[in-house]
Amino acid sequence: MPTEMLTYSQLGERLRCSSEAARGLVKRLRLPRQKANDGKVLVSVDLSEINHKPMPARPPSGHPIAVALKTRVEELEAALVKVEAAAAGHRADYERERERFDRLMVELLRATVDTSTAKEAVARLEGELAAIRSRPWWRRMLSA
Repeated sequence: MPTEMLTYSQLGERLRCSSEAARGLVKRLRLPRQKANDGKVLVSVDLSEINHKPMPARPPSGHPIAVALKTRVEELEAALVKVEAAAAGHRADYERERERFDRLMVELLRATVDTSTAKEAVARLEGELAAIRSRPWWRRMLSA
């Protein structure tokens, strides 16, 4: 088929799409363009080389597919509300366990401090006892 010089609107009519879609197609395919005397853009195009299949129009809002999609969206939103409620419950459980952990950690640290203090006292007393036992018996009698 020979090359034709068409405006965007004429090309859109031939391809059964809007003039804006035709303009985008010309831009994508980098077809040669030139301005006509009337200010309109003419596109040099060989229609046999263009493989353009217009996308189907969107279904109207009352279309069964649109209704099914809206129903599915509502179902998913309801499921989301349930999951968010469950997540809030899990978050509360987490916070409660975190506070319990903090309390137990404080108790453990206190017990560790008490244990180390007791070990230090035992070591000190054992040192004093060893010092007393290392003295001869008669000196031990005098110090008592």
